[in-house]
Amino acid sequence: MSTEQKLITTPVTADFLRGHLDVEESAHGLLPHRLPAWARRRIPDDRLAMAEAQPSGVRLAFRTSATTIRLDVLPTKRVHRGFPPPPDGIYDLLVDGRLTSQATVAGGNLHTITDMRTQTAEFTPGPAGTAHFTDLPNGGKDIEIWLPHGEITEVIALRTDAPVEPAPVTGRRVWLHHGSSISHGSNAVFPSTIWPALAASAGDVELINLGFGGSALVDPFTARAMRDTRADLISLKLGINVVNGDTMRLRAFVPAVHGFLDTIREGHPTTPLLLVSPILCPTHENTPGPLMPDLSSGTLTFKATGDPAETAAGRLTLTIVRDVLADIVRQRSIEDPHLHYLDGLDLYGESDHDEFPLPDAIHPSPEGHRRIGENFAKLVFADDGPFAIPTG
Repeated sequence: MSTEQKLITTPVTADFLRGHLDVEESAHGLLPHRLPAWARRRIPDDRLAMAEAQPSGVRLAFRTSATTIRLDVLPTKRVHRGFPPPPDGIYDLLVDGRLTSQATVAGGNLHTITDMRTQTAEFTPGPAGTAHFTDLPNGGKDIEIWLPHGEITEVIALRTDAPVEPAPVTGRRVWLHHGSSISHGSNAVFPSTIWPALAASAGDVELINLGFGGSALVDPFTARAMRDTRADLISLKLGINVVNGDTMRLRAFVPAVHGFLDTIREGHPTTPLLLVSPILCPTHENTPGPLMPDLSSGTLTFKATGDPAETAAGRLTLTIVRDVLADIVRQRSIEDPHLHYLDGLDLYGESDHDEFPLPDAIHPSPEGHRRIGENFAKLVFADDGPFAIPTG
């Protein structure tokens, strides 16, 4: 009997998944979502609809003694017309918390963006495929398979040479994080090495990552979803998308942030809550949006097209946003001692930019993700940090 014939097929059910807020039963299997169904009905554009369905931080977690694992999936891959397709997304397999094996899945559906400015797209269906993992260590072990952070992934089944069972609840603290494409993982190569995943590993916490590419826009439905999600630690990394989308002026931004925090506090009145301002991004430090793609160098980069003089009329830059967020926390922390502020420049500032520049002028490189994750863990999960383990 061949190896394939000996494999046990286990349909993937919701109790195998971690890091998601909802699952949708598709024609093929389960589609993890990072926003609940009621919130998805409020999404105003395809960009956020695609981003929340891309499983950044979502992983399968199970126990098994298997040495061969096949994961059947149907990916949906995003490509831009006129550009070479990106590499296939990576599936990271961790054994007892250590990255042990990686795989890719060819084929799948294509979501082709035909106009970057309007995000107009075409959909082409494609076949399901399989991520193959072999020669894993013998004996019982805890397995995590981190799904590609930039590909929508319908999870169909596990096929293994030994039985599998969903991993038990770890008891670790749950960290709920919301941010932009940088938190989503743009320019990171591996799903377990986006900066929130690296920080979560260092802090020994369970990550729920609500980093949405281009869509950290202080949306009320995101705040409500966070309010209703069980969490021991909460962080918000706000500002860059409001600036590069030119979506708000100062007058609207300040009460919107207050409202976002108010909503979260309805469900988490004393949970440690960290407000993080943007990392260094010279493109937008002193120049408002909107942000536009720039192909003048032959590769895709981005440039800010706003007028710095219009900040006097309320247009936002990253420098202004940092001051505003710090002031909001100063005001509110008088009555909310569990609210904290972290300057994004302490995660990635001028010296970090000199060492690891932003390849496309907006998003960090893989090395930049590692630096941000290390700095976050050092500052936030330290014994004197806002997410320190309580003593006594």
